[in-house]
Amino acid sequence: MKTVLNRWNRLGLVKQIIIGLIIGIILALTIPETAQPITIVGELFVGALKAIAPVLVLFLVISAFAQHKKGQQTNMKSIISLYIIGTFCAAVVAVIASFLFPVRLNLVNSPEGFQAPEGLSEVLQSLLLNIVDNPINAIIESNFIGILAWAIVFGLAFRRTPDTTKTMLQDISNAVLKVVEWVIKLAPFGILGLVFESISTSGLDALISYGKLLVVLIGCMLIVALVTNPLIVYMLSRKNPYPLVLTCLKESGITAFFTRSSAANIPVNMKLSEKLGLNKDTYSVSIPLGATINMAGAAVTISVLTLATAHTLDIEVNFVTALILSFIATISACGASGVVGGSLLLIPLATSLFGIPTDVAMQVVGIGFIIGVVQDSAETALNSSTDVVFTAAAEEREKRKVNKMN
Repeated sequence: MKTVLNRWNRLGLVKQIIIGLIIGIILALTIPETAQPITIVGELFVGALKAIAPVLVLFLVISAFAQHKKGQQTNMKSIISLYIIGTFCAAVVAVIASFLFPVRLNLVNSPEGFQAPEGLSEVLQSLLLNIVDNPINAIIESNFIGILAWAIVFGLAFRRTPDTTKTMLQDISNAVLKVVEWVIKLAPFGILGLVFESISTSGLDALISYGKLLVVLIGCMLIVALVTNPLIVYMLSRKNPYPLVLTCLKESGITAFFTRSSAANIPVNMKLSEKLGLNKDTYSVSIPLGATINMAGAAVTISVLTLATAHTLDIEVNFVTALILSFIATISACGASGVVGGSLLLIPLATSLFGIPTDVAMQVVGIGFIIGVVQDSAETALNSSTDVVFTAAAEEREKRKVNKMN
């Protein structure tokens, strides 16, 4: 048994995940009923990640701010700018693709039990209210905007405490990171259960009728991940961006694809940032912040489905309106985590730009839920992996500036 475990550990996490993925697919296609209990493994894995993520963010950010020294570089302004620029570029890519490859939808019944926001003001209001949420409630509800805000406040307060207190905070932070490491080691088994559940429950046939829509959505996300983001990274670093981009897609994107939760992937991104040698004071803030506002995949989803609705209803969309849609999709995507249902429930907000009735827009949301097993997975993979890409790119830019000065 010890020999088997040693060989398993030597494979590396990515290879282990691929093995779990293959086994999950085989079981789902061959013996779905017999292997049904496996789904609990996936649920436990995602549950563990979601449970530890708020605690991880809280103590990492408090510790980082408590020990931050005046004049110490964190690159947060650059990273936030990259998050917004990247999300806007993703929306533009989606708009262009929707014009080149227009999709017409077969509208289905509206989903029940969901309420779309009535306007941008409601999205922004929800985002602001999340900032001042009760800190205990923020942790319980995994409200990362609230957790981040209170962690910064407590971190600044702890700056005035003795070094022994700051050391204690650092020790707690390291202990939480060790727990995260243990949870991440279970990723291959968790993903085995998740992929089994997805295929055995939804099947592959349900997605065939929406093939063209999925091709446009996934195509846009691939362009953003493999063309737009690398171009942004190159402009900042003047280095080949693909080693960084592909590493992030491999080690962050794969896990995010199957967990379908940016919050659950925060521990994975923290570990990857540490592995890449990034500044802990920076990534301890930028990663949870990115899980909240860096939503390139959401911008793609909102833009593509909105324009697909417009094409279906034969609504003419001019250049100016398309540009406005890109801005709306960017702002909406940044506020997606503050709205129950994420990016799909922000589609009615965007379709209102074209005067499309809410009941029609909610039918499009219904289509979104049908293809969500692929769309939401790809969206989360893009969103989450980009958090690390832009954090690393901003740090590389600062290094270039320092080298020029020297």
